[in-house]
Amino acid sequence: MTDGAMAPGLSGSASDPEMHVRTVESAQLVGGLAEFDQWYDECGKQNYTDVERVPLEDLAGWRTDPATGNIGHHSGKFFTVQGLDVRLPGAPVSAWTQPIINQPEVGILGILVKEFDGVLHCLMQAKVEPGNANGVQLSPTVQATRSNYTGVHKGKAVPYLEYFRDRDRPHRMIADVRQSEQGAWFHRKRNRNMIIEVFEPVEVLDGFCWLTVGQVHELLQVEDLINMDARTVLACLPFAGAQPTDATSGADEFRTALMRSCEGGPGSRHSMGDILAWITDARTQYDDVHATMIPLDQVRGWRRNQEAIWHETGAFFRVVGVNVRAGGREVGQWMQPMIEPLGVGLVAVLVKRIDGVLHVLMHARVEAGYLDVIELGPTVQCTPENYDHLTPAARPPFLDEVLAASPDQLRYDTVLSEEGGRFYHARNRYLVVETDRDVPVQQYPDYRWMTLSQLGELLRHSHYVNIQARSLIACLHSLWSKQAAFA
Repeated sequence: MTDGAMAPGLSGSASDPEMHVRTVESAQLVGGLAEFDQWYDECGKQNYTDVERVPLEDLAGWRTDPATGNIGHHSGKFFTVQGLDVRLPGAPVSAWTQPIINQPEVGILGILVKEFDGVLHCLMQAKVEPGNANGVQLSPTVQATRSNYTGVHKGKAVPYLEYFRDRDRPHRMIADVRQSEQGAWFHRKRNRNMIIEVFEPVEVLDGFCWLTVGQVHELLQVEDLINMDARTVLACLPFAGAQPTDATSGADEFRTALMRSCEGGPGSRHSMGDILAWITDARTQYDDVHATMIPLDQVRGWRRNQEAIWHETGAFFRVVGVNVRAGGREVGQWMQPMIEPLGVGLVAVLVKRIDGVLHVLMHARVEAGYLDVIELGPTVQCTPENYDHLTPAARPPFLDEVLAASPDQLRYDTVLSEEGGRFYHARNRYLVVETDRDVPVQQYPDYRWMTLSQLGELLRHSHYVNIQARSLIACLHSLWSKQAAFA
């Protein structure tokens, strides 16, 4: 960890192509985290949440609409819990209704980056959310909803927000794209994912620290440490097009294939034009999908009392209420509803070396809350126990293969938390599983092998790659470093 007050500035002469090289060079610098560990422990003492479960009917500042049953904030801001009616013709489960969070405003998730001694660093924040299972996690420099940064909560100002809103500042925009959130729990929710390089001195406030890309990647190996909002922004770092450096010489065959996957040269199974046509065809095929907002009191198969809302099978998730007392936050106390998923989910990609280039098996995935029907998701994305309540035909392809993977197939295996501001103790086991099997497109038309360079190209645009897949892209990038690699 580098002390920002001691680090020199940079004149800002690097061209965009050099950004790939600088990112990779920073990714090679891992370790040296003893100072970070001490800082992180201290942040955990100063930043905390005391979360008490309370009945939905007792949430101060929130009201249930007597006409619809919808749960909303008295200000009309933040979010509402409503109902969603989904029609998916031809699917194993072709229709259902469910509660869903409707949060139409676009928030900001942003990371400041800056060179110190010729090495790129990321400004990360120790942030606590009421839904975190373990307290403090590392988040982006800025992680704020529009309601928060416009002061609806009447709390403290969001630190460093001016760097992401003031275009007159002398900085370079590395990434700026709107991306979706969980399509199963949010209705068309989007956040602005941003990476900005600064050249001026930056005061390091309490609860913030500078880390190299490699140090952040090393921390991605730790359970529940790098939060979801940080992972989605980290996925936007420009690895695609990077060339291997001297620091990566002598890499094993897997890492060499990973590097080639990021390079963007020849060797991809499908061309970028073919990939885009496949996505467009899939979206056209599913244009008869209908997801309609309905009153919450009209959802079928769900039960509700003063305490909570839950599915009659006891599966999927619950809507619960919490009373939060917090330290180190813009606001010290509040109440809110949250989604509490039941069980630890599984988010996994199969990867394969094809002609010496690592490919990732991506799924054209339909989720009711997506803005454009389909986004590319991981090979497998589910909570396995939920399929005990569904027909065998609904069981995801490749799920059993992932669950049966041997230890020598696992290139990444860590439990990571999802968004702690709206979801209570939502955790997924993230896996990268190497395989040598073929996946014929005739048998699996909704799946394609893609390189990391191709995924990086899609990440420059909105609504192509879902948030779970973006997390796994960040995890795959973390394997660039020899110290972080499993093999």
